[in-house]
Amino acid sequence: MALEALKEAVRKITRSATVDKALVEEIVKDIQRALIKADVNVRHVKEISDAIKKRALSEEVLEGLNPREHIIKIVYEELLKGIGEGLEIPLKKSKIMLVGLQGSGKTTTTAKLAKYFKDKGLRTAVVCADTWRPAAYDQLKQLAENYGIAFYGERESKDAVKIVENALKKLKDYDMIIIDTAGRHALEKELIDEMIEIAKVANPDYKLLVLDAAIGQLASKQAKAFHEAIGIDGIIITKFDGTAKGGGALSAAREIGIPIAFIGTGEKVEDFERFDPAGFVSRLLGMGDIKALIEKVERVAKQEELDPEKFLKGTFTLKDIYKQIEAMQKMGPIKKIFELLPFGFGLKVDDNIMEMTQEKMKKFKVIMDSMTEEELLNPKIIDSSRIRRIAIGSGTTPQDVKELLRYYRTMKNVMKKMKKLEKGKLPLKFKKLGF
Repeated sequence: MALEALKEAVRKITRSATVDKALVEEIVKDIQRALIKADVNVRHVKEISDAIKKRALSEEVLEGLNPREHIIKIVYEELLKGIGEGLEIPLKKSKIMLVGLQGSGKTTTTAKLAKYFKDKGLRTAVVCADTWRPAAYDQLKQLAENYGIAFYGERESKDAVKIVENALKKLKDYDMIIIDTAGRHALEKELIDEMIEIAKVANPDYKLLVLDAAIGQLASKQAKAFHEAIGIDGIIITKFDGTAKGGGALSAAREIGIPIAFIGTGEKVEDFERFDPAGFVSRLLGMGDIKALIEKVERVAKQEELDPEKFLKGTFTLKDIYKQIEAMQKMGPIKKIFELLPFGFGLKVDDNIMEMTQEKMKKFKVIMDSMTEEELLNPKIIDSSRIRRIAIGSGTTPQDVKELLRYYRTMKNVMKKMKKLEKGKLPLKFKKLGF
């Protein structure tokens, strides 16, 4: 996988006994291969790799860094420079218009974006201005209803511009209005003309282009066409879940000078985050993204009406797990959480608990139903004899009970580590590198 190759390049640096020209050239080649495999524009790959090589072989090692840390810092800085700035949309009354080709994930992204701002405390509404795709109306309406978001659409109308006009009158009291527009299979003139007319009527504060992470080098062509037609303010990259390439979209943003605003990291509406270039590059290199993890924990805790401080401090008990386990599930698989921690931050996790399935959640709840109040509040007292009793009472096996206890301990450790990182107690080697 391309992204894993970048992490491996950093690991290779940290494992090297000496740092010399041969290592630098080897690392540069590894980075080139990884970026090309990720569909980054070849010209951009050359610019980034040439800059890394030149600096690594000519710059003096900064005071407080060893040669390995110096090289890692250069790699980080040049990759960050190659990505450019992100776009942060302020939490105030705004209109956002989404554009893109069919299949890019605009409708789902509309719901994700709406939920993102709703979770931030804004009164949010979505508008279905896609009159071409038959399922668009029902899809967006259903997603909006599922998450308590206001919806406006006209099922029988084929006049997208009129729909937007009516929507803006109807939704004038909302803080954030997000307009989902139609897409096509290609950049047809009819599509561009409709986008221009909607933009004139809506006068959006932000026009965001939705790009599929796997689109590759065609991303630049798309971005240019939409930018020339209506002026794009930012890009949202969808399906950036670690398996997709994504480099084409990143290259398009850099080439045209448009910042990336958000990335979609999975299929669920919750799998969506603001794009922070520094955190993104840190994650690519295995350095983690603590800021994103903290935001994720606080968002989920708020949704589940949990105490964020208790959650972050890792002071919860098994009794709390009964409610919090579903909140943890919404944070995503433990594997994804660990990707946000620097090199796993010294935590080793059993592969069996890396994925928390619905079936496991139900089993864990049954197991906890068979525990005493004392055991739920103080899991440390659960010894082998208690494990056997709990297993018999819940109709499970001692191994199942032990797996629940391992999951509980792992999540406590993750949260405690994360709280330390939030307070700036990052290991010295990461502080030196500027993370």
